[in-house]
Amino acid sequence: MRFLRQSLSGLFMLALSLGLIAYAGNGMRIAIQERIAEDQKAPDRREREFVASMTLAEPGTIAPILTAYGEVQSRRMLEIRAKSSGTLMELSENFENGGSVATGDLLAVVDPSDAEFALSRAESELIDAQAEKREAQRALALARDERAASVVQADLREKAFQRQVDLEGRGVGTAATVETAELAASQARQSVIIARKAEASAEARLDQANTRITRAEIAFDEATRDLDDTRIYAKFPGTLSDVSVVEGRLVAVNEQLGMIVDGSALEVSFRVSTAQYSRMTDEDGRLMNAPVTVTLSSFGEDFEYTGHVSRASASVGENQIGRLVFAKLDAAPALKPGDFVTVEIEEPPLTQVVRLPASALGSAGDVLILGEDNRLQPVPVTLMRRQGNDVLVRAAALDNVQVLTDRTPLLGAGVKVVPFEDTPDFDDAPETDLLEITEDQRERLMAFVRSGLDVSEEIKARLLGQLQEAQVPAELVERLERRIDG
Repeated sequence: MRFLRQSLSGLFMLALSLGLIAYAGNGMRIAIQERIAEDQKAPDRREREFVASMTLAEPGTIAPILTAYGEVQSRRMLEIRAKSSGTLMELSENFENGGSVATGDLLAVVDPSDAEFALSRAESELIDAQAEKREAQRALALARDERAASVVQADLREKAFQRQVDLEGRGVGTAATVETAELAASQARQSVIIARKAEASAEARLDQANTRITRAEIAFDEATRDLDDTRIYAKFPGTLSDVSVVEGRLVAVNEQLGMIVDGSALEVSFRVSTAQYSRMTDEDGRLMNAPVTVTLSSFGEDFEYTGHVSRASASVGENQIGRLVFAKLDAAPALKPGDFVTVEIEEPPLTQVVRLPASALGSAGDVLILGEDNRLQPVPVTLMRRQGNDVLVRAAALDNVQVLTDRTPLLGAGVKVVPFEDTPDFDDAPETDLLEITEDQRERLMAFVRSGLDVSEEIKARLLGQLQEAQVPAELVERLERRIDG
Protein backbone atom coordinates (compact mmCIF):
# COMPACT_ATOMS: atom_id res chain seq x y z
CA MET A 1 0.00 0.00 0.00
CA ARG A 2 2.79 2.31 0.83
CA PHE A 3 4.47 1.43 -2.47
CA LEU A 4 1.32 2.21 -4.40
CA ARG A 5 0.92 5.63 -2.69
CA GLN A 6 4.49 6.59 -3.51
CA SER A 7 4.09 5.42 -7.09
CA LEU A 8 0.96 7.52 -7.60
CA SER A 9 2.70 10.57 -6.08
CA GLY A 10 5.60 10.15 -8.51
CA LEU A 11 3.24 9.86 -11.47
CA PHE A 12 1.38 13.01 -10.34
CA MET A 13 4.61 14.99 -10.06
CA LEU A 14 5.73 13.76 -13.50
CA ALA A 15 2.44 14.75 -15.09
CA LEU A 16 2.57 18.16 -13.43
CA SER A 17 6.13 18.75 -14.72
CA LEU A 18 5.20 17.73 -18.27
CA GLY A 19 2.21 20.08 -18.16
CA LEU A 20 4.32 22.99 -17.01
CA ILE A 21 6.89 22.29 -19.72
CA ALA A 22 4.16 22.13 -22.38
CA TYR A 23 2.65 25.38 -21.16
CA ALA A 24 6.03 27.15 -21.26
CA GLY A 25 6.75 25.84 -24.77
CA ASN A 26 3.40 27.04 -26.05
CA GLY A 27 4.02 30.50 -24.59
CA MET A 28 7.42 30.69 -26.21
CA ARG A 29 5.93 29.65 -29.59
CA ILE A 30 3.30 32.35 -29.39
CA ALA A 31 5.90 35.00 -28.49
CA ILE A 32 8.10 34.02 -31.44
CA GLN A 33 5.18 34.15 -33.86
CA GLU A 34 4.17 37.59 -32.64
CA ARG A 35 7.77 38.86 -33.00
CA ILE A 36 8.00 37.51 -36.54
CA ALA A 37 4.65 39.09 -37.39
CA GLU A 38 5.85 42.44 -36.08
CA ASP A 39 9.10 42.28 -38.14
CA GLN A 40 7.21 41.52 -41.37
CA LYS A 41 4.90 44.48 -40.93
CA ALA A 42 5.97 47.33 -43.33
CA PRO A 43 6.72 50.58 -41.51
CA ASP A 44 4.78 53.65 -42.37
CA ARG A 45 7.27 55.82 -44.30
CA ARG A 46 7.02 59.15 -46.06
CA GLU A 47 7.94 59.67 -49.70
CA ARG A 48 11.63 60.47 -50.07
CA GLU A 49 12.57 63.88 -51.41
CA PHE A 50 15.87 64.57 -53.16
CA VAL A 51 17.76 67.83 -53.03
CA ALA A 52 18.23 68.95 -56.64
CA SER A 53 20.26 71.77 -58.14
CA MET A 54 18.01 73.90 -60.35
CA THR A 55 18.56 76.90 -62.58
CA LEU A 56 16.15 79.42 -64.03
CA ALA A 57 15.78 79.08 -67.82
CA GLU A 58 15.63 82.50 -69.47
CA PRO A 59 15.53 82.41 -73.30
CA GLY A 60 17.59 85.07 -75.03
CA THR A 61 19.96 85.87 -77.88
CA ILE A 62 23.36 84.18 -77.57
CA ALA A 63 26.30 84.21 -80.00
CA PRO A 64 27.74 80.67 -80.06
CA ILE A 65 31.50 80.22 -79.85
CA LEU A 66 33.07 77.66 -82.19
CA THR A 67 36.20 76.15 -80.66
CA ALA A 68 39.01 74.70 -82.78
CA TYR A 69 42.73 74.08 -82.49
CA GLY A 70 45.33 75.39 -84.88
CA GLU A 71 48.94 76.29 -85.50
CA VAL A 72 50.43 79.76 -85.68
CA GLN A 73 52.38 80.58 -88.83
CA SER A 74 53.80 83.66 -90.51
CA ARG A 75 52.29 85.12 -93.65
CA ARG A 76 55.75 86.23 -94.79
CA MET A 77 58.56 83.67 -94.73
CA LEU A 78 61.56 84.02 -97.07
CA GLU A 79 64.28 81.48 -97.72
CA ILE A 80 67.73 83.05 -97.92
CA ARG A 81 69.56 81.38 -100.82
CA ALA A 82 72.91 82.05 -102.47
CA LYS A 83 72.53 83.39 -106.01
CA SER A 84 76.17 82.73 -106.84
CA SER A 85 78.71 80.13 -105.81
CA GLY A 86 81.84 80.89 -103.87
CA THR A 87 83.25 81.39 -100.43
CA LEU A 88 81.31 83.30 -97.78
CA MET A 89 83.61 86.22 -97.16
CA GLU A 90 81.42 88.04 -94.64
CA LEU A 91 78.41 87.34 -92.44
CA SER A 92 76.33 89.78 -90.45
CA GLU A 93 76.70 89.71 -86.69
CA ASN A 94 72.97 88.96 -86.45
CA PHE A 95 73.16 86.12 -88.99
CA GLU A 96 72.24 83.43 -86.48
CA ASN A 97 69.18 81.65 -85.25
CA GLY A 98 66.93 84.17 -83.55
CA GLY A 99 68.81 87.18 -84.89
CA SER A 100 66.68 90.23 -85.70
CA VAL A 101 67.18 92.03 -89.01
CA ALA A 102 65.68 95.13 -90.60
CA THR A 103 64.85 95.91 -94.19
CA GLY A 104 68.04 96.45 -96.23
CA ASP A 105 70.45 94.94 -93.70
CA LEU A 106 73.49 93.24 -95.25
CA LEU A 107 73.33 89.57 -94.28
CA ALA A 108 76.14 87.85 -96.19
CA VAL A 109 78.81 88.48 -98.85
CA VAL A 110 79.98 85.76 -101.25
CA ASP A 111 83.51 86.09 -102.76
CA PRO A 112 82.99 88.75 -105.50
CA SER A 113 86.32 88.23 -107.39
CA ASP A 114 84.88 86.33 -110.36
CA ALA A 115 81.94 88.71 -110.62
CA GLU A 116 84.25 91.73 -110.55
CA PHE A 117 86.43 90.26 -113.34
CA ALA A 118 83.34 89.55 -115.42
CA LEU A 119 82.11 93.10 -114.85
CA SER A 120 85.47 94.51 -115.98
CA ARG A 121 85.36 92.46 -119.18
CA ALA A 122 81.81 93.55 -119.88
CA GLU A 123 82.76 97.17 -119.27
CA SER A 124 85.72 96.98 -121.71
CA GLU A 125 83.53 95.34 -124.34
CA LEU A 126 80.99 98.12 -123.89
CA ILE A 127 83.72 100.73 -124.36
CA ASP A 128 84.90 98.98 -127.57
CA ALA A 129 81.34 98.86 -128.87
CA GLN A 130 80.84 102.55 -128.18
CA ALA A 131 84.14 103.36 -130.01
CA GLU A 132 83.04 101.24 -132.95
CA LYS A 133 79.78 103.15 -133.03
CA ARG A 134 81.57 106.49 -133.15
CA GLU A 135 83.80 105.24 -135.98
CA ALA A 136 80.76 103.98 -137.89
CA GLN A 137 79.07 107.35 -137.46
CA ARG A 138 82.11 109.15 -138.90
CA ALA A 139 82.32 106.70 -141.82
CA LEU A 140 78.63 107.25 -142.54
CA ALA A 141 79.12 111.00 -142.58
CA LEU A 142 81.99 110.69 -145.04
CA ALA A 143 79.99 108.32 -147.23
CA ARG A 144 77.09 110.76 -147.31
CA ASP A 145 79.45 113.63 -148.25
CA GLU A 146 81.02 111.49 -150.97
CA ARG A 147 77.57 110.61 -152.34
CA ALA A 148 76.58 114.26 -152.37
CA ALA A 149 79.77 115.21 -154.27
CA SER A 150 79.26 112.46 -156.83
CA VAL A 151 75.68 113.62 -157.37
CA VAL A 152 76.88 117.15 -158.04
CA GLN A 153 79.54 115.84 -160.42
CA ALA A 154 76.96 113.69 -162.20
CA ASP A 155 74.73 116.75 -162.68
CA LEU A 156 77.62 118.69 -164.19
CA ARG A 157 78.50 115.84 -166.56
CA GLU A 158 74.87 115.63 -167.62
CA LYS A 159 74.74 119.36 -168.36
CA ALA A 160 77.99 119.13 -170.38
CA PHE A 161 76.54 116.28 -172.39
CA GLN A 162 73.37 118.24 -173.16
CA ARG A 163 75.41 121.24 -174.21
CA GLN A 164 77.43 119.11 -176.70
CA VAL A 165 74.21 117.71 -178.09
CA ASP A 166 72.93 121.27 -178.66
CA LEU A 167 76.16 122.29 -180.36
CA GLU A 168 75.99 119.27 -182.62
CA GLY A 169 72.43 120.14 -183.54
CA ARG A 170 73.51 123.65 -184.60
CA GLY A 171 76.37 122.13 -186.60
CA VAL A 172 79.09 123.50 -184.40
CA GLY A 173 80.11 120.35 -182.50
CA THR A 174 81.23 116.97 -183.65
CA ALA A 175 79.94 113.49 -182.96
CA ALA A 176 83.14 112.48 -181.23
CA THR A 177 82.78 115.30 -178.71
CA VAL A 178 79.20 114.30 -177.97
CA GLU A 179 80.21 110.71 -177.39
CA THR A 180 83.01 111.77 -175.04
CA ALA A 181 80.59 113.94 -173.03
CA GLU A 182 78.01 111.15 -172.91
CA LEU A 183 80.64 108.68 -171.65
CA ALA A 184 81.71 111.08 -168.92
CA ALA A 185 78.06 111.57 -167.81
CA SER A 186 77.59 107.81 -167.64
CA GLN A 187 80.71 107.41 -165.52
CA ALA A 188 79.47 110.15 -163.19
CA ARG A 189 76.13 108.35 -162.70
CA GLN A 190 78.02 105.16 -161.92
CA SER A 191 80.07 107.04 -159.33
CA VAL A 192 76.79 108.13 -157.69
CA ILE A 193 75.69 104.51 -157.43
CA ILE A 194 79.02 103.49 -155.92
CA ALA A 195 78.74 106.34 -153.38
CA ARG A 196 75.20 105.26 -152.44
CA LYS A 197 76.44 101.72 -151.94
CA ALA A 198 79.23 102.99 -149.69
CA GLU A 199 76.65 105.03 -147.72
CA ALA A 200 74.47 101.92 -147.28
CA SER A 201 77.48 99.97 -146.03
CA ALA A 202 78.26 102.74 -143.55
CA GLU A 203 74.64 102.71 -142.31
CA ALA A 204 74.76 98.91 -141.89
CA ARG A 205 78.02 99.25 -139.98
CA LEU A 206 76.37 101.80 -137.68
CA ASP A 207 73.42 99.47 -137.09
CA GLN A 208 75.83 96.66 -136.24
CA ALA A 209 77.64 98.98 -133.86
CA ASN A 210 74.31 99.83 -132.14
CA THR A 211 73.51 96.14 -131.84
CA ARG A 212 76.95 95.44 -130.42
CA ILE A 213 76.45 98.23 -127.88
CA THR A 214 73.11 96.75 -126.88
CA ARG A 215 74.69 93.33 -126.36
CA ALA A 216 77.55 94.90 -124.45
CA GLU A 217 75.11 96.82 -122.25
CA ILE A 218 73.16 93.62 -121.55
CA ALA A 219 76.38 91.81 -120.66
CA PHE A 220 77.39 94.75 -118.47
CA ASP A 221 74.02 94.77 -116.66
CA GLU A 222 74.23 91.01 -116.19
CA ALA A 223 77.72 91.28 -114.79
CA THR A 224 76.57 94.10 -112.51
CA ARG A 225 73.65 91.99 -111.30
CA ASP A 226 75.95 89.01 -110.70
CA LEU A 227 78.19 91.26 -108.64
CA ASP A 228 75.18 92.55 -106.70
CA ASP A 229 74.07 88.95 -106.13
CA THR A 230 77.22 88.33 -104.14
CA ARG A 231 75.77 90.62 -101.46
CA ILE A 232 72.61 89.33 -99.74
CA TYR A 233 70.26 91.85 -98.10
CA ALA A 234 67.14 91.46 -95.96
CA LYS A 235 63.98 92.11 -97.96
CA PHE A 236 61.79 92.80 -94.92
CA PRO A 237 62.19 92.98 -91.13
CA GLY A 238 62.02 89.71 -89.26
CA THR A 239 63.86 87.02 -87.33
CA LEU A 240 66.37 84.57 -88.75
CA SER A 241 65.89 80.82 -88.39
CA ASP A 242 67.33 77.58 -89.85
CA VAL A 243 70.78 79.19 -90.21
CA SER A 244 73.17 76.49 -91.46
CA VAL A 245 76.33 78.31 -92.66
CA VAL A 246 79.39 79.94 -91.15
CA GLU A 247 81.88 82.46 -92.48
CA GLY A 248 84.45 80.91 -94.84
CA ARG A 249 82.19 78.12 -96.05
CA LEU A 250 81.97 77.32 -99.77
CA VAL A 251 78.37 77.63 -100.94
CA ALA A 252 76.72 76.56 -104.19
CA VAL A 253 74.21 78.35 -106.35
CA ASN A 254 70.70 78.32 -104.82
CA GLU A 255 71.93 76.79 -101.56
CA GLN A 256 69.76 77.76 -98.60
CA LEU A 257 71.61 79.77 -95.99
CA GLY A 258 68.71 80.44 -93.63
CA MET A 259 65.19 81.84 -93.43
CA ILE A 260 63.62 85.17 -92.49
CA VAL A 261 60.34 84.98 -90.60
CA ASP A 262 58.23 88.09 -90.17
CA GLY A 263 56.92 87.84 -86.62
CA SER A 264 54.60 90.83 -87.03
CA ALA A 265 52.54 89.21 -89.82
CA LEU A 266 51.13 86.17 -88.04
CA GLU A 267 48.13 84.05 -88.84
CA VAL A 268 46.67 80.84 -87.49
CA SER A 269 45.52 77.88 -89.55
CA PHE A 270 42.88 75.58 -88.09
CA ARG A 271 40.65 72.83 -89.43
CA VAL A 272 36.89 72.66 -88.85
CA SER A 273 34.24 70.20 -89.94
CA THR A 274 32.10 70.79 -93.00
CA ALA A 275 29.07 71.54 -90.80
CA GLN A 276 31.03 74.06 -88.76
CA TYR A 277 32.40 75.65 -91.94
CA SER A 278 28.85 76.06 -93.29
CA ARG A 279 28.00 78.09 -90.16
CA MET A 280 30.92 80.41 -90.92
CA THR A 281 29.57 81.37 -94.37
CA ASP A 282 26.88 83.85 -95.35
CA GLU A 283 23.83 83.31 -97.54
CA ASP A 284 25.94 83.54 -100.71
CA GLY A 285 28.40 80.93 -99.47
CA ARG A 286 31.21 83.43 -98.86
CA LEU A 287 33.38 83.09 -95.78
CA MET A 288 32.46 85.72 -93.21
CA ASN A 289 35.05 88.00 -91.67
CA ALA A 290 34.23 86.69 -88.19
CA PRO A 291 36.25 87.80 -85.14
CA VAL A 292 38.44 85.16 -83.49
CA THR A 293 40.21 84.84 -80.15
CA VAL A 294 43.45 82.87 -80.01
CA THR A 295 44.62 81.47 -76.66
CA LEU A 296 48.09 80.13 -75.92
CA SER A 297 48.30 78.15 -72.67
CA SER A 298 51.71 77.98 -71.05
CA PHE A 299 52.33 76.58 -67.56
CA GLY A 300 48.96 77.62 -66.23
CA GLU A 301 49.04 81.09 -67.80
CA ASP A 302 46.88 81.98 -70.81
CA PHE A 303 47.81 84.54 -73.46
CA GLU A 304 44.83 85.78 -75.48
CA TYR A 305 44.98 87.68 -78.77
CA THR A 306 42.39 88.75 -81.29
CA GLY A 307 42.08 88.56 -85.05
CA HIS A 308 39.60 87.81 -87.81
CA VAL A 309 38.94 85.07 -90.35
CA SER A 310 40.65 85.89 -93.65
CA ARG A 311 40.38 82.95 -96.06
CA ALA A 312 39.91 79.21 -96.51
CA SER A 313 41.90 76.63 -98.43
CA ALA A 314 40.90 75.93 -102.04
CA SER A 315 40.90 72.14 -101.57
CA VAL A 316 40.38 69.68 -98.75
CA GLY A 317 43.83 68.16 -99.01
CA GLU A 318 45.04 64.60 -99.36
CA ASN A 319 43.93 62.27 -96.55
CA GLN A 320 42.19 65.21 -94.82
CA ILE A 321 38.61 66.02 -93.89
CA GLY A 322 36.72 69.22 -93.19
CA ARG A 323 37.97 72.65 -94.22
CA LEU A 324 41.25 74.43 -93.52
CA VAL A 325 40.61 78.04 -92.48
CA PHE A 326 43.09 80.87 -91.92
CA ALA A 327 42.70 83.83 -89.58
CA LYS A 328 44.88 86.94 -89.50
CA LEU A 329 46.05 87.98 -86.05
CA ASP A 330 46.44 91.43 -84.63
CA ALA A 331 49.50 92.31 -82.57
CA ALA A 332 50.58 89.09 -80.82
CA PRO A 333 54.07 89.58 -79.36
CA ALA A 334 54.07 86.35 -77.33
CA LEU A 335 53.19 84.09 -80.27
CA LYS A 336 55.73 82.44 -82.52
CA PRO A 337 55.26 80.37 -85.70
CA GLY A 338 54.67 76.77 -84.71
CA ASP A 339 52.71 77.50 -81.50
CA PHE A 340 49.70 75.23 -80.95
CA VAL A 341 46.79 77.41 -79.87
CA THR A 342 43.08 77.29 -79.15
CA VAL A 343 40.92 79.26 -81.57
CA GLU A 344 37.47 80.56 -80.66
CA ILE A 345 35.32 81.91 -83.49
CA GLU A 346 32.21 83.94 -82.79
CA GLU A 347 29.27 82.63 -84.83
CA PRO A 348 26.11 84.54 -85.82
CA PRO A 349 23.79 85.00 -82.81
CA LEU A 350 20.96 82.54 -82.08
CA THR A 351 17.63 83.81 -80.81
CA GLN A 352 15.33 82.24 -78.21
CA VAL A 353 17.94 79.83 -76.84
CA VAL A 354 18.80 78.84 -73.28
CA ARG A 355 22.29 78.08 -71.96
CA LEU A 356 22.30 75.05 -69.66
CA PRO A 357 24.98 72.75 -68.24
CA ALA A 358 25.63 69.75 -70.47
CA SER A 359 24.64 67.49 -67.55
CA ALA A 360 21.07 68.86 -67.79
CA LEU A 361 20.51 67.31 -71.23
CA GLY A 362 19.34 63.70 -71.22
CA SER A 363 20.17 61.00 -73.77
CA ALA A 364 16.63 61.27 -75.18
CA GLY A 365 17.11 64.95 -75.99
CA ASP A 366 15.05 66.30 -73.10
CA VAL A 367 15.51 68.22 -69.86
CA LEU A 368 13.71 67.93 -66.53
CA ILE A 369 11.83 70.96 -65.26
CA LEU A 370 10.23 71.61 -61.88
CA GLY A 371 6.49 70.95 -62.17
CA GLU A 372 3.55 70.91 -59.79
CA ASP A 373 4.12 69.65 -56.27
CA ASN A 374 7.90 69.98 -56.87
CA ARG A 375 7.95 66.96 -59.20
CA LEU A 376 10.23 66.66 -62.20
CA GLN A 377 8.69 66.75 -65.66
CA PRO A 378 10.50 65.93 -68.93
CA VAL A 379 10.47 68.55 -71.70
CA PRO A 380 11.87 67.75 -75.19
CA VAL A 381 14.33 70.35 -76.49
CA THR A 382 16.29 71.01 -79.67
CA LEU A 383 20.05 71.02 -79.24
CA MET A 384 21.47 74.02 -81.11
CA ARG A 385 25.13 74.07 -80.07
CA ARG A 386 27.56 72.55 -77.60
CA GLN A 387 29.73 75.10 -75.83
CA GLY A 388 32.35 73.28 -73.78
CA ASN A 389 30.55 72.07 -70.63
CA ASP A 390 27.35 73.89 -71.63
CA VAL A 391 24.68 73.39 -74.26
CA LEU A 392 22.43 75.84 -76.09
CA VAL A 393 18.92 74.44 -76.41
CA ARG A 394 15.64 75.77 -77.74
CA ALA A 395 12.10 74.84 -76.64
CA ALA A 396 8.86 76.78 -76.29
CA ALA A 397 8.28 75.36 -72.79
CA LEU A 398 11.58 76.71 -71.46
CA ASP A 399 10.36 80.14 -70.47
CA ASN A 400 11.19 81.21 -66.92
CA VAL A 401 10.98 77.68 -65.49
CA GLN A 402 13.32 75.86 -63.13
CA VAL A 403 15.49 73.28 -64.95
CA LEU A 404 17.42 70.45 -63.30
CA THR A 405 21.13 71.04 -63.90
CA ASP A 406 22.68 67.78 -62.60
CA ARG A 407 20.88 64.62 -63.75
CA THR A 408 21.59 61.45 -61.77
CA PRO A 409 20.12 57.91 -61.93
CA LEU A 410 18.01 58.77 -58.86
CA LEU A 411 16.39 61.80 -60.50
CA GLY A 412 13.80 61.14 -63.19
CA ALA A 413 10.34 62.04 -64.33
CA GLY A 414 7.85 62.17 -61.45
CA VAL A 415 10.44 62.27 -58.66
CA LYS A 416 9.72 64.81 -55.96
CA VAL A 417 12.64 67.11 -55.26
CA VAL A 418 13.63 69.98 -53.06
CA PRO A 419 15.02 72.80 -55.20
CA PHE A 420 18.53 73.91 -54.45
CA GLU A 421 17.19 77.23 -53.19
CA ASP A 422 15.39 75.35 -50.36
CA THR A 423 18.54 73.69 -49.01
CA PRO A 424 19.74 74.87 -45.60
CA ASP A 425 21.90 77.93 -45.70
CA PHE A 426 23.71 79.44 -42.73
CA ASP A 427 22.83 82.95 -43.82
CA ASP A 428 19.11 82.10 -43.53
CA ALA A 429 19.40 80.67 -39.99
CA PRO A 430 18.85 83.34 -37.36
CA GLU A 431 21.78 83.75 -35.06
CA THR A 432 19.55 83.88 -31.96
CA ASP A 433 17.78 80.54 -32.59
CA LEU A 434 20.67 78.30 -31.56
CA LEU A 435 20.83 75.10 -29.54
CA GLU A 436 23.39 72.70 -28.16
CA ILE A 437 23.50 69.13 -29.46
CA THR A 438 25.17 66.01 -28.16
CA GLU A 439 28.35 64.66 -29.67
CA ASP A 440 26.53 61.55 -30.95
CA GLN A 441 23.92 63.70 -32.66
CA ARG A 442 26.65 65.93 -34.07
CA GLU A 443 28.54 62.97 -35.55
CA ARG A 444 25.34 61.53 -37.01
CA LEU A 445 24.41 64.83 -38.69
CA MET A 446 27.93 65.36 -40.04
CA ALA A 447 28.03 61.80 -41.45
CA PHE A 448 24.72 62.42 -43.23
CA VAL A 449 26.01 65.68 -44.71
CA ARG A 450 29.16 63.97 -46.01
CA SER A 451 27.47 60.97 -47.64
CA GLY A 452 23.73 61.37 -47.78
CA LEU A 453 23.14 64.99 -48.79
CA ASP A 454 23.09 65.69 -52.54
CA VAL A 455 24.50 69.22 -52.64
CA SER A 456 27.65 70.84 -53.94
CA GLU A 457 30.97 70.56 -52.13
CA GLU A 458 30.80 74.24 -51.22
CA ILE A 459 27.46 73.78 -49.44
CA LYS A 460 28.74 70.66 -47.69
CA ALA A 461 31.77 72.55 -46.39
CA ARG A 462 29.57 75.32 -45.03
CA LEU A 463 27.23 72.82 -43.34
CA LEU A 464 30.09 70.89 -41.74
CA GLY A 465 31.63 74.09 -40.50
CA GLN A 466 28.36 75.12 -38.85
CA LEU A 467 27.87 71.70 -37.27
CA GLN A 468 31.31 71.87 -35.67
CA GLU A 469 30.33 74.98 -33.71
CA ALA A 470 29.30 74.68 -30.05
CA GLN A 471 25.78 75.94 -30.83
CA VAL A 472 24.00 74.99 -34.06
CA PRO A 473 20.97 76.76 -35.61
CA ALA A 474 17.81 74.94 -34.62
CA GLU A 475 16.31 75.25 -38.10
CA LEU A 476 19.38 73.56 -39.61
CA VAL A 477 19.14 70.64 -37.15
CA GLU A 478 15.44 70.26 -37.86
CA ARG A 479 15.92 70.16 -41.61
CA LEU A 480 18.74 67.63 -41.41
CA GLU A 481 16.78 65.41 -39.05
CA ARG A 482 13.83 65.53 -41.43
CA ARG A 483 16.10 64.45 -44.34
CA ILE A 484 17.53 61.58 -42.28
CA ASP A 485 14.06 60.31 -41.27
CA GLY A 486 13.06 60.03 -44.87
